Amino acid sequence: MSSVLPFPSPPSRAPEAASKPSRAPKPHHTGHRERLRARARGAGIHHLPDYELLELFLFRSQPQGDVKPIAKALLARFGSLAAVLAAPVEDLGTVKAEDSKGRTKGVGAETALDLAALHEVARRVIKEQAAKRTVISSWTALLAYVRLSLQHEAREQFRVLYLDRYRAFRKTLAMSAFGA
Repeated sequence: MSSVLPFPSPPSRAPEAASKPSRAPKPHHTGHRERLRARARGAGIHHLPDYELLELFLFRSQPQGDVKPIAKALLARFGSLAAVLAAPVEDLGTVKAEDSKGRTKGVGAETALDLAALHEVARRVIKEQAAKRTVISSWTALLAYVRLSLQHEAREQFRVLYLDRYRAFRKTLAMSAFGA
């Protein structure tokens, strides 16, 4: 009957070619967050490098988009994870990074505040642990405490440490700060 039609019938397609839709390849960062979470659950969070640990935290502050460039830019700017967390909110807000699509993204005010809050949580945990045990049992222990508590302060400080007769901390007071 096709010979009766004024135009020829279209060529038939192979059935397997018609059943496969053509898809563009997925970008490499698709599913990155879930893969990173799975690696943290599987191998343990303590095995993650600093930038990936920072990424996990940034996922909560920035629920969409690629945060790896921001995590790496923060570490490059401040030098270490501890220095990133101890950085002033104003300095954190100046950090910019280019994402995988070539867009410039920065650390917003909310993210900077979240990082400052994480630092305060860590500081309080350390302080609580120090208050529960005898910290100053030697000069080495005193130096370790002072180094830990003052290493990321922007200004020099004069502090008074109050101990009880068992050399356990009672309180620490910053009497004055020097420098710019």
